[in-house]
Amino acid sequence: MTATVLSAATVGVDARLVHVEVDTDRKLPSFTLVGLPDSAVRESRERVMAAVRNAGFQWPRRRVTVNLAPADLRKEGSAFDLAIAAGVLVASEQVKADTLEDFALLGELSLDGSVRPVRGLLSMATGLGERGVYAAIVPAANAREAAMADGPVIYPVRSLSEAVEVLEGGVRIRPCVVDAEAALRQEEAFDEHDFADVRGQEHAKRALEVAAAGGHNAVLIGPPGAGKTMLARRMPSILSAPTVREALAVTRIHSVAGVLSPGQALVTRRPFRAPHHTISDAGLIGGGPSPRPGEVSLSHHGVLFLDELPEFQRRAVEALRQPMEECRVTIGRAAATLTFPARFMLVASMNPCPCGYLGHPRQDCLCPPRAVERYRTRLSGPLLDRIDLHVEVPAVGFDDLAEGPPGEPSAEVRSRVEAARQVQQERFGEESGVFCNAHMDARHVRVYCRPLPREAAGLLRAALERLGLSARAHDRILKVARTIADLAGAEGIEAAHVAEAVQYRGLDRPVPA
Repeated sequence: MTATVLSAATVGVDARLVHVEVDTDRKLPSFTLVGLPDSAVRESRERVMAAVRNAGFQWPRRRVTVNLAPADLRKEGSAFDLAIAAGVLVASEQVKADTLEDFALLGELSLDGSVRPVRGLLSMATGLGERGVYAAIVPAANAREAAMADGPVIYPVRSLSEAVEVLEGGVRIRPCVVDAEAALRQEEAFDEHDFADVRGQEHAKRALEVAAAGGHNAVLIGPPGAGKTMLARRMPSILSAPTVREALAVTRIHSVAGVLSPGQALVTRRPFRAPHHTISDAGLIGGGPSPRPGEVSLSHHGVLFLDELPEFQRRAVEALRQPMEECRVTIGRAAATLTFPARFMLVASMNPCPCGYLGHPRQDCLCPPRAVERYRTRLSGPLLDRIDLHVEVPAVGFDDLAEGPPGEPSAEVRSRVEAARQVQQERFGEESGVFCNAHMDARHVRVYCRPLPREAAGLLRAALERLGLSARAHDRILKVARTIADLAGAEGIEAAHVAEAVQYRGLDRPVPA
């Protein structure tokens, strides 16, 4: 007897349909699994055999052959356990399932027959829906995640016995239904980190408001203890809330990477990722023998914070250039080439010199100009070109700390950011693929940032000639100026907007002697 059960496998953040074909014949008992399985899939033999017996069924005393088709697709993980067990039971005529072709089965089996959660379930459910699969039987522990997809009917099960009951038509288990928009609205928009905690640093807070309003990359430059990390960690509190589309995209990546919290069905806040400077290029960008999303993809639609940027491996930092420009990461391997989304805001911090006290009002810097130059050249020109705002964060004086008024709350800053983002959404439209000013290409810059008034054009020309900026830096100044104009509610870019944008290019200035 033979039986075919539908399942799915993740390839990057997408999913492919997998047919689990099971054949039993009257020969010496054995179990053979083919179809390019990895070690986790090959080990399913022991899990499935124990789960079938402990669920009250008999393991067939026959030769059992399982094929995972298509055979040229590498199968990874433990999500095929439930489909293999169901196929064995149907092929050995212990279960009669007339509607087997309507169901896909996804889940890992424990030895006692219970069903454990698997990663990548949202992507699998989305892929099954795109291929017209009617229903899916999934682990109850992450059924809400699968139900977020506009895909098949989701039946949550806790054991192999419950899955068999659904297949045989005795459906006492209700489908799992989740409203993604309601789940997003119910999440309390509270953040423990608030801009009101930051005393002083009005210039830096203004720069981060501009960065949040336009989706611009920023680097904070200042001495130790000036508040660079404190400012960066409060960045998510002023970003606009994610849309359902953005939340689902982020959840798919986090699910595939296996970093969703237990029971979490949807990532309702913009990600904030802060890897240590010892991270490898594969950990930052993504990769490995079977490529997985890196930190740039885990921060998709959110913030990637790199503290002490010059301390990161140069190879890893330089690898950021492609995702910063193209908003995606392409990883090539001999077997396949995978693409992961990576539309993130980079917020980095660094000291002005190796000792950290260059320009400090109360501490002397002992670094010679050549040492300062070597320190800054750890970051290449092409990388700095892709960072829109170079923000100076000076040391905070005693008066600001002891007697200064509280800072402006994040909620007030966020309201201005959301208003500017709304202007940009209306400008570009949802179908353009451009969500904010930072993502404009050369065509958009020509249309929405020009012509400049004579005074503004003169300021920009003088800055380019004095600082020797590249064409990319020229366009990025215009994008930042466009964002400043949006925050001010101005129709066009004015001289004051260009002047503010130019002052955010601090690393393009020569090192002081």
